[in-house]
Amino acid sequence: MPPSISISDAFDGGNIKFVEQRPNKNDPAAIDVIVHIKPDVYTELEEIAHMQYFAFRVTIGDLDGPQKINYVVENADQVSYPEAWSGTTVFYSDHVEDVDSWTRNQDTFYTEGTLHWEHEHDSNGSFFFSYFPPYSYARHLTLISKCAQYAHVQTLGQSLEGREIECISLGSGPLVCWIIHRQHPGETMAEHYAEGVLTRLLGLETEGQVDSKVKKLLNMYTFYIVPCMCPDGAVLGHLRTNACGANLNREWATKGEYEAPTMERSPEVFSVLKKMDETGVDCFLDIHGDEELPYNFTSGANFVPNWNKRLESLLGAFTSAYSRANSDMQQKIGYPPPDSPEEVVKYLNVATNQVAYRFDCLAVTLEMPFKDCLSNPDPERGWSPARSRKLGASVLEPLEYVHPYLRAEGDFWTNLPQEDAYVVTTDDYEGEEHADEQEFKLLKKRFYSDVHEIHKKLSMSGQR
Repeated sequence: MPPSISISDAFDGGNIKFVEQRPNKNDPAAIDVIVHIKPDVYTELEEIAHMQYFAFRVTIGDLDGPQKINYVVENADQVSYPEAWSGTTVFYSDHVEDVDSWTRNQDTFYTEGTLHWEHEHDSNGSFFFSYFPPYSYARHLTLISKCAQYAHVQTLGQSLEGREIECISLGSGPLVCWIIHRQHPGETMAEHYAEGVLTRLLGLETEGQVDSKVKKLLNMYTFYIVPCMCPDGAVLGHLRTNACGANLNREWATKGEYEAPTMERSPEVFSVLKKMDETGVDCFLDIHGDEELPYNFTSGANFVPNWNKRLESLLGAFTSAYSRANSDMQQKIGYPPPDSPEEVVKYLNVATNQVAYRFDCLAVTLEMPFKDCLSNPDPERGWSPARSRKLGASVLEPLEYVHPYLRAEGDFWTNLPQEDAYVVTTDDYEGEEHADEQEFKLLKKRFYSDVHEIHKKLSMSGQR
């Protein structure tokens, strides 16, 4: 009798649709399980139903010995970033809430439009697979409760489904630093990063005791930290949108006839931006994950209307100091900057651009990989929740380093060491690896992960 196999996504952040189970054509001892990723709610502004993130539970019964199952994501070529599957390795665990138990299936392949991997089940019970380990709403609420013991926790508003938009504020410094996470809910590494920041700042693992660096930072800054900007999308298993299909990182300003932010469509951004206007902003970090590039990197507000040598130098100094504090950060690989101010005007609805323009401040998008991190490869774990937390904890060093310059007058950059100079990033990491062997060429333009622009460039260059 064949084993019983049941597929479910009925848990926080779950996303999958079971299609069918069938014998494997090449191996009579194996079973194929065919699944589809479910799309987000249709996004009016971008005219797309985003999808890419997945997480699901497999329950196996009636095993009489080890059973090989070939999992096939049949619609992998229809996702928002199909080119990103190359090099992806799927995570698996038998304990969904133990975020450090997840390991990677190193035999994950993207071929003929499908993402597939084989797993041998040797016992009855449940197993979980995911694009990146989930960050559940229960874990989020636990984090908020821990923070409330040592800092002021307030709700800035509610999401469309009634979940609180919590903000943790602490510190007494004259400069204001905002750090927001997980505007795109499927980028779960961003909330793992938030956990790392808050654990160090508040001493969550040391009964409120913090190191001397933290004490110094709390006298330099007043922090406002939002661990999860999109709680509805996080629970629903969305990649990039909230409950009504709004991509929050396109809701920071009105674009044409598309008004944003609004309480009807994007109360998450509306509430946070309202509070920012009250507090002012001297430094802003927006924490994300990138599906394609296997590196940690920063992206600035290049060519916003107020872009100048000051903002460029602050970005360079911040990223350089970060790479010294944590070897998982680097400066060369990232989104190529826009070619002109005319391009950027179309993207003032992106958080980093809008905040830099609105408050004339250092504004940084920080991206972490879904894949392994090639600056420090680890095939078994790759980029992971633990490394995300560590990267979050180490952000305090670059924040300390740039503090004297954030509102400095005069040409402060003339006194910075050469290593702090802004580095123009490229997404052609393959070209970087073989720079001595071939002429350098960009793979494509990213345009803030704009799906249509990326795919247009790929089509024009004959790539897919």
